[in-house]
Amino acid sequence: MITGVRIDGRLIHGQVANLWIPKLGITRVMVVDNDIVNSQIEKQSLKLATPSGVKISVLTAEKAATNILAGRYDSQKVLIVVKKPSVLVELVNLGVPLEIVNVGNMSRVEGSKSITKSVNVLEKDIEDFEYLDSKGVKLVHQMVPSDNESSFITLLKNHKIRECNTWKSYGGKYY
Repeated sequence: MITGVRIDGRLIHGQVANLWIPKLGITRVMVVDNDIVNSQIEKQSLKLATPSGVKISVLTAEKAATNILAGRYDSQKVLIVVKKPSVLVELVNLGVPLEIVNVGNMSRVEGSKSITKSVNVLEKDIEDFEYLDSKGVKLVHQMVPSDNESSFITLLKNHKIRECNTWKSYGGKYY
């Protein structure tokens, strides 16, 4: 069963391996990425980063959806980890029921907007988050289990309000 879903550009790393996996009692980490599935080096790195005793799957979105919907993981506690929200949109469109998504680290890239100190999004990401929200997926932001959980949709909306107010404060002109 899906116990947790996390967006984190680093995939499996210290916070996921040492904090989230034990906190949630995870028995399998499922990395869903249509590119990494073809890279033996990246898959091996992910296996090395996974705590001992925890299984790992590196799958395309289509294969992950097929396996989840077929009940292959019903007896396990699965943490789905992806780099971008677009992968979750694909899973939802393939029929995978997602209840809550924890938006973790999304690194700064050219053209991204900073939502929190660790979450930077592109316009496409914002569209994907809004789509997930419209499908009833609860989006939260919580870097580590000891942090308070906050509504990620609220953070996005507040960012849009701040951006709009900044634009207005310059007389409606960008400099």
